[in-house]
Amino acid sequence: MKDDSKWWESMECRPGIVDKEKKLEEMVRILELQVEKLKAELARAKEDHQYDNLVHQKELESLKNPLHNLRNKGLV
Repeated sequence: MKDDSKWWESMECRPGIVDKEKKLEEMVRILELQVEKLKAELARAKEDHQYDNLVHQKELESLKNPLHNLRNKGLV
């Protein structure tokens, strides 16, 4: 029977395994940073979209009843 008690040593001693793991860990960190930046950008875009919708809604309300709007400003 083969001695499998130290199988992990052969895995860690293989050349390139540690380097590949370090590269993968660094790539994961970089991707996590990109995800955070994209989340922040998405949040800003949502806020901008909500503001634009509010502005357009108010514009539409003023266009629906321009006489009322002019009376409130004291022009009519």
